[in-house]
Amino acid sequence: MNLSVTEEAAQWYEEELDIDENKDLRFYVRYGGVGGLQPGFSLAIKLEDPAEPIAETEVGNIRYFIEADDEWYFDGHSLKVHFDQKWKEPAFDYKK
Repeated sequence: MNLSVTEEAAQWYEEELDIDENKDLRFYVRYGGVGGLQPGFSLAIKLEDPAEPIAETEVGNIRYFIEADDEWYFDGHSLKVHFDQKWKEPAFDYKK
């Protein structure tokens, strides 16, 4: 699995979370939400140190990662995080 974050999405996270130094940001699975890859679940974010990342990338001041215990959610898909111009926030694309 691969994880990629566009420059525009990374800039949004830095501004929205008021990040001006190196931080780690985890994409994790939560129960509920809409538009997720698995029915009844969606992705959320939190700032925390990685323990067992299965995918990671660094853009700007943030290292983005996904932990091994969330691998089931992706079912062999890679995640691309991009900036949605219409909604003015990051959006997720899943690719097999």
